[in-house]
Amino acid sequence: MKDLTPPRDSLDPIEIASRDEIAATQLARLKWSLRHAWDNVPLYRQRFDAAGVHPDDLNELSDLGRFPFTTKQDLRDAYPFGLFAVPRDRIARLHASSGTTGKPTVVGYTRADLSNWADLVARSMRASGTRPGDIVHIAYGYGLFTGGLGAHYGAERLGCTVVPVSGGMTPRQVTLIRDFRPSTIMVTPSYMLNILDAFRARGLDPRDTALDIGIFGAEPWTEGLRREVEDAFDMHAVDIYGLSEIMGPGVANECVETKDGLHIWEDHFYPEIIDPATGAVLPDGESGELVVTTLTKEGLPMIRYRTRDLTRLHPGTARSMRRMERITGRTDDMIILRGVNIFPTQIEEQVLATPGLAPHYLIELFRAGRMDAMIVHVEALPEAAGAGARHAAGHALERRIKEIIGISAEVQVDGPGGIARSEGKAKRVLDNRPAA
Repeated sequence: MKDLTPPRDSLDPIEIASRDEIAATQLARLKWSLRHAWDNVPLYRQRFDAAGVHPDDLNELSDLGRFPFTTKQDLRDAYPFGLFAVPRDRIARLHASSGTTGKPTVVGYTRADLSNWADLVARSMRASGTRPGDIVHIAYGYGLFTGGLGAHYGAERLGCTVVPVSGGMTPRQVTLIRDFRPSTIMVTPSYMLNILDAFRARGLDPRDTALDIGIFGAEPWTEGLRREVEDAFDMHAVDIYGLSEIMGPGVANECVETKDGLHIWEDHFYPEIIDPATGAVLPDGESGELVVTTLTKEGLPMIRYRTRDLTRLHPGTARSMRRMERITGRTDDMIILRGVNIFPTQIEEQVLATPGLAPHYLIELFRAGRMDAMIVHVEALPEAAGAGARHAAGHALERRIKEIIGISAEVQVDGPGGIARSEGKAKRVLDNRPAA
């Protein structure tokens, strides 16, 4: 793989500023954001009053812990525009979640918000190794989902040539990657595996492409998946983080020269880690739920937003800003099976470590008598598709899950192509257990 370390003089000065400079910027912007929310969003004024706090009570960064949390339910309860902090006619764009588990969450952006978003995605792409003039293939979905348009405007802001493919029509993705020869692809990691499968199905060598960088986001993924893709394409695979409620992609990003966690762009977002059960703020280095406060958002300021994402914070390395570990899971996608807490990424690690298995899986939960049970559906690689090889691979995966994760699970190994593919975020868990 190429050395894609960005020149030091290409970075924004704040990326390599001292911690004192970063903290001073955060404190000034945090005071503004709290006052903006208090002045313009009735819910925040009510919540602050109920908690006995006022924006003027923030004298140092640690004082933020006295302010109340915001949750996804607050966005649903305020549907559609109840949390906007500017008049509706100042909102330049709306995005929204699918609303499959209730009312959609609606987010709004002023023109300044959109400009900041483009800047931060451009910063994230530069940290990933992308350069002005590069061709960028965007396979995130376009539309109300923030991924496609967020990546698109960031790539244009960086000065790249954009190929706005969106998701789906995988054979066409392969053709355009080969013919247009982009250096960067932005895509969910699970869909990148589908693209890899399509290359192999056509007898094409993925290493013959011009791809140097894959920027993967929108779902948790593992080091094993990174190795799978990097080895297949001879390219760097880096992680980008974001969520619509905070901005979209570009809240944090790995640096290609270190790949040791995602640097949070702390001049725009203030991160905290809390105990998910108690809400207590935890020190850097301890694992818990990520909480984010926006520092510059005009349209939809978010004060102490509970992301439900589980991670931990560490000091900066390639940049001065703190790093978050790759998301290990979400508090709301944790599986509790016979008293053991499991995340889909733990199963993924064992699938990728088992010879003969493709990196596709589905976890099925069901009730067997009075007990919950799990079947892990996987598929064999073409060279291990025979009955004997499939049986051996399934037995090996069952043993790994038992020894490493500590649960007993049945493994069902299908033939190549046996697991349904996703064109966006992959569905990893099928819960068929009866409702409590």
